[in-house]
Parts: sequence; C-alpha cells; structure tokens
Amino acid sequence: MESTTPTSAQPTRRRFLQSAGAAAFGFQIMPSSAWGANDRVAVGCIGIGGKGAADTAGAAGAGGQIVALCDVDENRRKKGKDSKDKYPDAKFFTDFREMLAAMGDKVDAVTVSTPDHLHCHASVAAMKLGKHVYCQKPLSHSIAEARLMAQVAKEKGVVTQMGNQAHAGEPIRRAVELIRAGVIGPVKEVHAYTDRPIWPQGMKERPKAEPVPDSLKWDLWLGPAPFRDYNPAYCPFKWRGWWDFGTGALGDMACHIMDMAYWALELGAPTSVEAVSEGGTAESGPLWSSITYEFPAAGSRPAMKYFWHDGKKGEGKDAPQNLPPRALWEPSGLDELRLTRKYDCIVVGEKATMFFGRSRTDWMFTPEMKFEEPPKSLPRAPDGNPYKEWIDGIQGKGVPQSNFAYAGPFTEVVLLGNLAVRLGKKIEWDSANLKATNAPEADALIKREYRDGWALPA
Repeated sequence: MESTTPTSAQPTRRRFLQSAGAAAFGFQIMPSSAWGANDRVAVGCIGIGGKGAADTAGAAGAGGQIVALCDVDENRRKKGKDSKDKYPDAKFFTDFREMLAAMGDKVDAVTVSTPDHLHCHASVAAMKLGKHVYCQKPLSHSIAEARLMAQVAKEKGVVTQMGNQAHAGEPIRRAVELIRAGVIGPVKEVHAYTDRPIWPQGMKERPKAEPVPDSLKWDLWLGPAPFRDYNPAYCPFKWRGWWDFGTGALGDMACHIMDMAYWALELGAPTSVEAVSEGGTAESGPLWSSITYEFPAAGSRPAMKYFWHDGKKGEGKDAPQNLPPRALWEPSGLDELRLTRKYDCIVVGEKATMFFGRSRTDWMFTPEMKFEEPPKSLPRAPDGNPYKEWIDGIQGKGVPQSNFAYAGPFTEVVLLGNLAVRLGKKIEWDSANLKATNAPEADALIKREYRDGWALPA
C-alpha cells in the first residue's frame, strides 16, 4: 500500500469506479435442483403498501413471478401501486398464514414488508415451509427473534436477504474492500448518524380508541403484539415510534448506516452497550439518542467503539441535529458537510478518517492521501440490485450477501442499542446466551411475550 504525506488539510474526492481495476472475483454457487434458464421464481408478497409496494415491484423486476399478494388492508389490492391491473393473476389474502396454507407449492419465495413486529412471524412461517425469504429491515422486532430467524434459515437451507438495499450496491462493497485492505489503517472508532425520527416519538400515553376503517383487518395488523385499540397514530405509518410495533430511529436506519463498517470490520457481538437519550417512555422511543457499542479485540483488530447518533435536540424543523463530535469535521474544513448531510458514517483510522456515504463512491478522506487501489474481493450483485441478487441466489447463481446468517447477528447488535435506551443503563452483554448479565430485567425485552395463538417455535 502506497501513501503520501498530505499537503493540505482539505479532503480529496476520489472516484473509485473510474480507477479501480476490473479484477476478477468468484461467486459462491449454491446447489439448485431444477431451475432452468426460463424458469421463474413464484413469489408471494406479504405487505404490499408503502415499502411493500417497492419490494413487490423489485421482486417482479428481478424476474420473480408475483402469484400471491397479502395485506391486512383490502384497499391495498384495489388501488395504488399494487393494483389488480399490475398483477392480475395474483391471488389476494389478508392473512399471511392463510396465503401460505392455500398456495402450498405454488409459492417458492416470499417478501416480508410488514411493520417490524410481524417480520419474524411471517418469515419463520414461510421458512418452515421451505420458502425463500426477502425481509425488510430491521430483520426483527426483538433480539431473540433475530437469532431465531438466522437459525431457521440455516436449518431449512433457504435463500434469504434482508432489505438494507445499499448492501448490494458498489459504494458499500468497495468501501468494505478498502477498509479491509488497510487504506485508512487500523480503525479506532466509527460514528454513524441520522436525522430520524421523522415520525412522532416520546409519547407518554396510548391514543384513544377510534373506529377501525372498514377495509382494515385490525386484529391481523396487531398479530403477535399486545392488543391496542385502533388509532391512526399507529397505522399505517407512525407505528415506528411505538415500542409495541416498531424499533424507533435506530431500528429504521441503523441497518443501513451502520452496515458498511460493521461488515468491513467483521465486528460480531459487542461486550457492552450504553445509551444517553431524551424523551423516551415506556410506550415510545426517544426524541434523540447517542449510543456507544464496545467491541472486543479480534485477530489483528484492536478493541474499538462504534457510536450511533440520532434525532434532534429540540423542537421544530430548525432544531439542531444530534451529530457526532464537531471535532471530527473541524480540522478538515468540513463544517459545511456536517450541516448538509443528514445521515452518514465516519470511520476513524490511524492513517486517515473516511467520510463515507452509501450512495456515492467519491468519498472524502482527511488528511489527503494517495494509495494503490486494492483488487476487488467481494462478489457484486447484478446492477447493484438486491432483489436480483436474491432471485439469482434462489436459482443457484450466487449468494445474497445480506443473508440472514449476516443480517441476524447484525440486527441483534442494532437492537441492543434500544435495550440500553429502554433500560437507561449500561448493558454488559453475553451474546452466546442472549443475556444482559447485569440486568435481569432485560429478559422481557430480549424475548417478548406474544398474544395467544401467535407463539413462535422454541
């Protein structure tokens, strides 16, 4: 690795796609039994509004044949992006359990695009029947659910993918290669940040009951969660801010923003997690939080800290964002960057600090540095398309890289931050046994109770 002494404190922009060599790399090939060149993967889609509409279209665009649609709101079939006209041959269901039972061997795979509290139940039900699964992020609502989903995927040998879409793109995969090649030197710490939540949080009381819309199957929407009276403060969008159904700003965005550095450094499980936050209640997530994950040394990598920052400190659109320490930007003349980028990741190495954005490859380094481009070592998703990577994987052409063997442990780490937020204390973590060794009261949050009829496999 070649480097030169910087001549300026200003960072440089490097366009890696233009300079990186076209080095060859190999795909792992998974066994496939009877997939021919013209065979299409039959897909059932669970949750077809909002992000579910994009996931349905993504699976179809990647070559999947949409044969079933499921949503607890019957209007989702009648209008919008997933209307009858777009998928005229797809059968419609309001209960994913009925869809799986009725379609039997007519479905090869499912997408799961429900609120967080249903991810595990829908995915496990499908995997137990041998169906391949593409599930939105975070993979699960609780830590124990993430562990279970990874276990079931391994037991059943199904092809899986979590919907942190940028994991399939060139920016993240190339950045992983650069960090692993030692371009910025051993990493000392990482900071990830977002301006989310953009929905209400900090609620102290549950909203009052209102009439359930005629088109909505409210009991099915609740699924395994505790019974709550219907209110539009929950459904269709604002559920993310309520602990019963969502995982707050951290759950929504960390599987995107923390992903690159977590993958590059192969961090595994932390030994402890500590949080500072404001406005959180027993019902709802905080207005902002700052979370510190401590990871042990492993191999040549020293022990290090990974910091998460979310939300705004104050009310109104002009309230200041909760950002990483200003000192990270100031020596580099990057104050404007600090004020304009609403979410990003900063990786602090011994040689340089990398300002990473998951939608670009012209990243900034400070101090200015030059280095030889390392060869590509990771497989690339076709056109950076996570749906195509998943469909190809089902057909035996490569392995999705955000599969549940990776996404399960990663989601566990992400959700540990919420555990620290909700308990208001530092968590000493025993990953092997899913235990907060200094907080027995955490057990009820690590593995939650479910309503009657919604038990998961032991």
